[in-house]
Amino acid sequence: MSARPPGDEPGEEPQPTGHLRPTSGAALTIWAVVGLIGGWLLHPAAERFRDTAPIVTWAQPLALLLVAAILGATAYLTWRTVQVHQQRLEPHRAVNRLVLARSCALVGALVAGGYLGYAVSWLGVDTELANQRAWRSAVAAAGGVGIVVTSLLLERACRVRSDDDDV
Repeated sequence: MSARPPGDEPGEEPQPTGHLRPTSGAALTIWAVVGLIGGWLLHPAAERFRDTAPIVTWAQPLALLLVAAILGATAYLTWRTVQVHQQRLEPHRAVNRLVLARSCALVGALVAGGYLGYAVSWLGVDTELANQRAWRSAVAAAGGVGIVVTSLLLERACRVRSDDDDV
């Protein structure tokens, strides 16, 4: 009779062997470039089909900054729980936070690129609201970057040391 690998005994669940990698810079860059192109094209497309370009109010940048603040607080609390207090999160909570972090990082890159592209499309345009749209879009792009940064911090805070790590 051959020996069974650990975790392969009858009634025992096999141990997971997979590893998750952090969100790649390439994926973030691709989403940001797609957003940049989309935001840049929004201005001429809206003027052609609707005769007016969208106005950016302070609600959009402030909402993005609020999301970044919430993600930052969640990252800090998660880091404190996992790294400082050495407590484990319940598996479903850890997965929820990781999914939240990854999705917000990608969407944040898309939004940051979109608002930056929209801001750039207003540079050199001499109309009534051009400067206002450009500045508010730039602030919204900064909010998107804040979402990306805090999402990556949350993703990092979810990391736990595996048993085969040397350090």
